[in-house]
Amino acid sequence: MTNQATPPGAPDSTMHLLERFRAGDPEALNRLFERYVPRLQRWASGRLPRWARDLTDTQDLVQEAALQTFRNIEGFEHRGEGALQAYLRQAVMNRIRDEFRRSARSPESTAVSTGMLHEGPSPLEQAMGSELLEEYDTALARLEPAEREAIIGRIELELTYPELASAMGKPSSDAARMTVVRALVRLAEEMGRDERA
Repeated sequence: MTNQATPPGAPDSTMHLLERFRAGDPEALNRLFERYVPRLQRWASGRLPRWARDLTDTQDLVQEAALQTFRNIEGFEHRGEGALQAYLRQAVMNRIRDEFRRSARSPESTAVSTGMLHEGPSPLEQAMGSELLEEYDTALARLEPAEREAIIGRIELELTYPELASAMGKPSSDAARMTVVRALVRLAEEMGRDERA
């Protein structure tokens, strides 16, 4: 796999493959899947908290989210390299939220449709920007697993404190809140360490 961007007009570019897929070319969908799903699976498997990974198989979750996204791709605007990757990553995060909330409901509840995907960059991406997001990811990887899970659960998955307490096995919402606060302090220290280096 190469890090070089494919020029937008090239036959292999994401924009060109999206145009072909929208025109009904099933091979274009296969190419997009080959390009993006392995990246998303690596990202999700290294990123998801233990309790989120236990909800369903990560590979299945990523494939389902990607397939659902491509089925509803008409509203997506390609705004340069990385746009589709960010869009798909947000779809995976939405699918994780749906799965977590579905598993936390009583058996009488009905599942939320996964067809309603958040459009555009995630709230985290909007707030941080791509460079700062890279620093955040690097610092996050250096945290202890419980700290990382608390931050991902609260900030990225947008779980409430009661939901986070349940997922992490904390005795109360306040205990979950304190775990998040301590983890955020550690994250800030790690990000500060990067700036000083």
